[in-house]
This record gives sequence, C-alpha cells and structure tokens, in this order.
Amino acid sequence: MNPSIIARCALVLFGAVLLSASGAVRAGERLTLDQAFAHVAASHPDLRLVAARTGVLEAERDLAAQKPALAASVELENGFGTGAARALDGAEITLTLSSVLERGGKLDARRTLAQSRIDALAIERETRRLDLLAETARRYLAIVGAEQHAKVAELDIEQRQRAVKAAQLRLQAGASPEAVVLTAQAELARAELSRDRARQEAVAAGQQLAALWGERNPEFTVADVDPLVLPDITSLETMSAMLDSTPELAQFADEKRIREARLQLARTSATPDVNWQIGVRQLRETNDFALVGGFSVPLGSGSRAQPEIRAADAELAALSIEREAKGLSLYSTLAEAHGRYTLAQAEVDRLQHEVLPKLIQAAQATERAYRAGAISYLEWAQLLSEQTTARQQQLDVALDAQHALIEIQRLTGQAFVLPSSAATGVTP
Repeated sequence: MNPSIIARCALVLFGAVLLSASGAVRAGERLTLDQAFAHVAASHPDLRLVAARTGVLEAERDLAAQKPALAASVELENGFGTGAARALDGAEITLTLSSVLERGGKLDARRTLAQSRIDALAIERETRRLDLLAETARRYLAIVGAEQHAKVAELDIEQRQRAVKAAQLRLQAGASPEAVVLTAQAELARAELSRDRARQEAVAAGQQLAALWGERNPEFTVADVDPLVLPDITSLETMSAMLDSTPELAQFADEKRIREARLQLARTSATPDVNWQIGVRQLRETNDFALVGGFSVPLGSGSRAQPEIRAADAELAALSIEREAKGLSLYSTLAEAHGRYTLAQAEVDRLQHEVLPKLIQAAQATERAYRAGAISYLEWAQLLSEQTTARQQQLDVALDAQHALIEIQRLTGQAFVLPSSAATGVTP
C-alpha cells in the first residue's frame, strides 16, 4: 500500500532529515516528496533572506552595545580680535575631553532589545519553512491529482472503446442505427479529451512545483502515490491543545520580549544622562596651565519620557489581544480543516465500499445485456458515465482531504497521523 501524500509530508515537516539537494532535478528522475522538500529547503530565497537579515541584526546589536563616544575639542579665546587682542600672544587655548555618562541602564536595555530581535528570527524562519513545505506539498499533490484524473480518464476510455466496438458489431448485424456508433465515438473522444487535459494539467503543476527551487524546464516525474489512502487522525481536542506550541503563536512570545525590551528602553529615558567634560587651559599671562571641567544634566527628562513609555506600554498590552485573536483564528481554521478531512474520509470510504462496487457490477451486467440486445445503448452509456463520475468524485474528495490534512499539520506543527484501520484505495 502506497503511503498517503500527507503522511510523507509529515516525515519532513515535523522532524525527518531532509535529503541533500543541489541544482535542477535530473531528466527522467522520479521525484519523491522528500526530495521536493529538500530542494525547496536548500534553495528557496525566503529562507536565505532570513539568514541574510541575521547579519543585519547582529550589526545593529553591536552598534547598540557601543558606549557613548569620547569627543576631543580645542577652544581658542582672546585671539584674532582688535587692539591688544589682535595678536595671538595673549590668546588662551583650552583642550577638553567630553562624553556622556549614560544612566538608568540604557546600554543594557539597548543590548536586550537588539538580541531579542535576533532571537525572534528563529521562529520567523520556522514559520516560513512550514509555509513553504506546505506549499510544496500542495503543488506536489496537484501533480499527483492530475495524474490520477488522467488514470480515471484512461479507465473511461477503455470502457468507451468497448462500447464503440459493441455498437459497431450491432450496426453490422443490423440491430442498431449508425447514430449509436457515432454517439459512442463522441463519448470516446470526450474521454480522450479529459485524459489529455489532465496530462497537460500535470505538466503545468510540475512547472509550478519546480519554480519553488528555481527550475524553469522540469523534466522529472513524480513517484507513485495513492491520494485515496487517508490515514486516521487524532481528535480536534488533542490538536487544539497543541496550538500553543506552533510557530505562529510561539512568535508572540518573542514579540513580547521585544516589546518588553522597548518598554524598558523607554523607561530608561526618564533618567537623565550626564554630559561631562574635562580639560586643560593654557594661561598666556603667566604661561601656566589650569584644569577645567564641568557637567550638565538636562531637566524635565521624566516628563518628556512619559509619552514614549505610555506608547510602549500600550503596545505591550495590545499584544495579548493580538495573540488571543490569532489563537481564535487558528482554532477556527483548524476546526474547519478537521471537519473537512473527517467528512471526506467517510465519503471516500463509502464510495469505495458501497457505491463503486455496485456501479461496476451494474455496468458489467448492462454491457452483457446490451450485447445480447436486451437494452439500449443509452442505458449502458448512462451507467458508464455514472461510474466515471463516481470515480472522479471519490478522487476529488480525497484530494480535498489531503489539502485539509496539509493545513492541519501546518497549523499545529505536528504529524497527527495514526495507523489506518483499512486501506481506502480504489481498485479499478
């Protein structure tokens, strides 16, 4: 029994080691979902962009860790004036060294803010990785779905070919008009059109998949996968309990640390810094040197810092509301996907064990009756159409279930796949 697409997706989405991948897929290679994951993880620019941002934030962290710079200055007094001050003989020169004495923990606050932004990149990268791998699974599933539609069309073509031959035999025997043969041939052409369209959709889906790792002219084929195999999953309650650990909610913890660091940095602004300077002055009259120094403290720093503190505090308080809203949105999406999957799983199973076997038996009995001249071609053709429609319905429902399961695992960050009690793959 072939594993389901999403079961293979789970192996890489949630802990399996990716295969090494480099360059384009070789022509004629049968591409597995694991290999598609590996190519995307190795080359997609979204993931490389996060790594590039790390260097930027590290540079900003180093900048934030710098202490206030020392400033050297030269001051000239009583020179280039008028009268006795016209010459430089009486000019006084003062050399000073000045800086700012930061108070209130501003340096540590800046360091903490810069480091918290770096730490948040890990969760951001994981979120992007899960989104990309889920998108890879969807595009891979699109190829598999198109190929399965082509296989259903092939089965319909085989049936329609038998119908054309049977109609031709009855026409030759004078038991059926030519219109029946023409109708059977038209139905055969329609089935061939469905097959060709599905094959073209598979080619287009392959190009969309290869675009994720930058390949322009893919020539690979995908591995044989049965999308009708739908594994059992855990309950919605079990899944919802795992939502807190998903990257989409875990990033709120990092964002909280960032906003707390911003609030602390804003609070340090209420403590005024001390501007100091110290130097030496040459006294021209006595040709002596004297020490000079001073400091200044800005007034009103506490009141001036209050608007920034209130803004940072409000942003921190709003974060809990944002997280609550995000949690409700994730749970709603999870509940919808869980419901879609369970309903689709039951529908696929019922079509497999109750609907399709009866339609197949009915079509076989109708074919025998038509060849014996007991019924008209219209009755046989209608049953053939019903059988093909049921197969297409089963495949479409199964593909929708696979999409729902991809979404479930993307939301929870976990593989909720249990051993299936029975295979649901259809047997032609």
